[in-house]
Amino acid sequence: MNDHVTDSATEAFLAHRDLLFTVAYEMLGSAADAEDVLQETWLRWVRVDLAQVRDQRAYLVRIATRQALNRLRSLKRRKEAYVGPWLPEPLLTAPDVAEDVELSENLSLALMFILETLSPTERAVFVLREVFDFGYDEIAAAIGKSPAAVRQTAHRARRHVDARRPRAAASPEEARTALDLFQRALVTGDLQGLLDALAPDVVFVSDGGGLKLAALRPVVGAENVLRYMAGSVDKAGGTLSGEHTTVNGNPGLVLRLDGVIDGVLAFCVDDARVTGLYYVRNPEKLTRVESETPLTSR
Repeated sequence: MNDHVTDSATEAFLAHRDLLFTVAYEMLGSAADAEDVLQETWLRWVRVDLAQVRDQRAYLVRIATRQALNRLRSLKRRKEAYVGPWLPEPLLTAPDVAEDVELSENLSLALMFILETLSPTERAVFVLREVFDFGYDEIAAAIGKSPAAVRQTAHRARRHVDARRPRAAASPEEARTALDLFQRALVTGDLQGLLDALAPDVVFVSDGGGLKLAALRPVVGAENVLRYMAGSVDKAGGTLSGEHTTVNGNPGLVLRLDGVIDGVLAFCVDDARVTGLYYVRNPEKLTRVESETPLTSR
């Protein structure tokens, strides 16, 4: 392969790298696995005859999707042996992700937690269709199914997700206000303030991966969540602090114990109260919360 061809392949790959990472991450929920998919995509891309490629973006997404789908199937087995709920790896994101309302909603830990209940093929189809707006023919080429089968899968996956999707997302201002109230009550130990910040049917999901203490199943209901959180803070001891961050394009908190990161907390807010709490404590999933990861749907 001559240098000119390699340069052209490199240029095209780098132009679409952030998109390819976002597709793989949305399918896998793991930045490390998404990076591996990018490496595998690159190794296949440099062997392609670019003169035969009409749409480089679509072709690259097709390669990345196939690699992510293979990885997702093996990852599913790993997740089945995981201790407690498996939450996506939280990513610190730039303001442009939060400004893209549709992308930030699809990248939220709440929605990605729901995507864990889809089959690998359903997840791939949902992500490509609903998040990245690819056509049925393009998706069919990417996953090796007929357009008619893809259309059926998309309908089934959308219906499944919509039945479990959080209620309408709060505005950024409403979310930040609820987050402020929650943060203040949590770090000061104001139990009544915490209870006031929680919706009656709030759901708390925590991920310690067997490395950190976490609830082995979701905790449901304001009183139960309050009891669990208060007990966890008491057991941990030390000084708890929380700082605002942007997690996957949405408002969140980085919680620290005596100045050391304990975990990242993502939220769902509806009608000025917290309806969902997603707490990632597994230290293996906290490597990308202090420097921004670029994500895009284009």
